[in-house]
Formats: sequence, structure tokens, C-alpha cells
Amino acid sequence: MHTIAQNLEQLHARIARACAAAGRDVGSVALLAVSKTFGPEAVREAAAAGQCAFGENYLQEAVEKIAILRADTTLPQALQWHCIGPVQSNKTRLVAEHFDWLHTLDRLKIAQRLSEQRPAHLPPLQVCIQVNVDGGLNKSGVAATEALALAQAVAALPRLQLRGLMAIPEPAPDFQAQYAVHQIAQKLFAHIQHSASPGLEAWDTLSLGMTADLEAAILAGSTLVRVGSGIFGSRHYPSTPL
Repeated sequence: MHTIAQNLEQLHARIARACAAAGRDVGSVALLAVSKTFGPEAVREAAAAGQCAFGENYLQEAVEKIAILRADTTLPQALQWHCIGPVQSNKTRLVAEHFDWLHTLDRLKIAQRLSEQRPAHLPPLQVCIQVNVDGGLNKSGVAATEALALAQAVAALPRLQLRGLMAIPEPAPDFQAQYAVHQIAQKLFAHIQHSASPGLEAWDTLSLGMTADLEAAILAGSTLVRVGSGIFGSRHYPSTPL
């Protein structure tokens, strides 16, 4: 069985090969370690291997984990926490108060609550708009046709910093199909960027690709890939989301 450090080493090599194949600098793609359902010790092991950005879906579990690790003075670097799960209106305060990033913004109402609830002593919450690029009926995310209007509205809110787009397409059967759907997200990302709307000064993040499709995502222009099981191993989900 590989250790988390060994898994990270192999994953960085895989990202480097994908960047080389796409003609991109390896420094243009960041790695988000999806640590949902794994305890603080797994995060500590990943942090010791140099990983600093972690993604969480289950808010109550995440808040407890974040508190434990923020109090840990033995960590080699400060950790960055990304919420990558859907956020209900009654849970926005947890995100606003405890996370550094949110990837799944798809409603103005949620953005407004986050803006109001973000503590003044913290930096602005970094946010990505989640877009439903392939029209999956069970997928969260704003429709591609509505993404620009939402981006413009979110960019005008205080205490939030709009950074880009995130998408989780339906599983595709092969590399070309993966690449095609990721290209839809990349073209939408570029369209919003070229709109020259106010508040897009930090528009630099295209959050695409997971363990199964990161090569296609990187070829399409992803700047951040989200990998969980490829780092931490198989996970056991809670019986009910927290």
C-alpha cells in the first residue's frame, strides 16, 4: 500500500506529464486534495508532504477538522480550505466563517448571504461559480447561458472575490468526450473573462478535472484539479450528509 506522500508524488508526476502533453507550464495547474471523510491525521500526512490546499464537502465534519488543524502548531505551512460541496442557505455562515474558498456558488441568494456573513477580520472569501456544462439533470450549477449574469452580480458584492468557474461533468466514455465537455467550460471561462465586466480582476481559476479525467481537463485549460481517492485511498461516506 502506498503512503499519502507516495500517492502525492505519483500524482504530481502525472500532472507534469499532462502539462507537458498540453504544452503548458506545470506551475499553471494547482492540486486540490479532496480530504472529505478523512480525518486530521490524513491531512497532516499530506501537509507534511507539501500539500497545502484541501477540499471538503460535508460542512460540519469540515468545520471540526479545520478547527483541530488550525490549532496545530506543528504543521509545516498554513492550510487553505476549499468548500467543494453544495451549500444550503442555512449553512452559509459555516462557509463564510471557516473557509478560504467556495467552488460551488450557483445562486445569487447564496452569494449575498456569504457576503453579509463573511467576518470583517478575514480576507474576502474566494469564490468560483459552478456551471452545469453538460445539462446533467442531477447536477448542481448554473446554466451556461446564465453564468455571465451571475458572475457580474457576484463581482459587485463586498467581502467576496470572484475567481472563476468550476464544473463537474457527467462521466464521459473516453478521452475525447472528456476533453469536449471540458472545452465547453473553458470557452465559457474565456467568454466571461473577455466581457471586461467590473470585478473580474482576479478571474484566473478554472476548476476542472478529477482522478479519472485530469489529463483531458489540463489539455482543456484547467488551472486546478481536484483529487481525493488518488491521494487518500478509498473513502467511506457518512450515512447522511453533514
